[in-house]
Amino acid sequence: MINDIISDMLTKIRNANLAKHQIVQIPGTKMTKNIIKVLQEEGFIYEFEEIGSNLKNQILVSLKYKGKNKQPIITELKRVSKPGLKVYASRKKLPKVLGGIGIAIISTSKGIMTDKTARQIGVGGEVLCYIW
Repeated sequence: MINDIISDMLTKIRNANLAKHQIVQIPGTKMTKNIIKVLQEEGFIYEFEEIGSNLKNQILVSLKYKGKNKQPIITELKRVSKPGLKVYASRKKLPKVLGGIGIAIISTSKGIMTDKTARQIGVGGEVLCYIW
């Protein structure tokens, strides 16, 4: 039984990136699907596809690399808010990752989005993770 589905997803993507795998399979929940959508919109992954039955959904994620040496686009994934310690940020105190190079994924009342989008809409929320 996995307690923290987001940490599990980030770890699977991190490990697949280090091993230079083209595809990685992660558990398919609403939360993971929405985070993967944000990663695709921001250009960190190529695409994703949902597979499986209702009882055991999975998401296949196609990772993105650059150059002949297959340098991963995602250099680091860091979980911020954990089940034991939730981290919230108001709309005025939303984090900037590496001065705007990376993104922070925020869970808001309007859905899951990047820190930049949350700033534009003017909402705060739970800071899920940093990606750069």
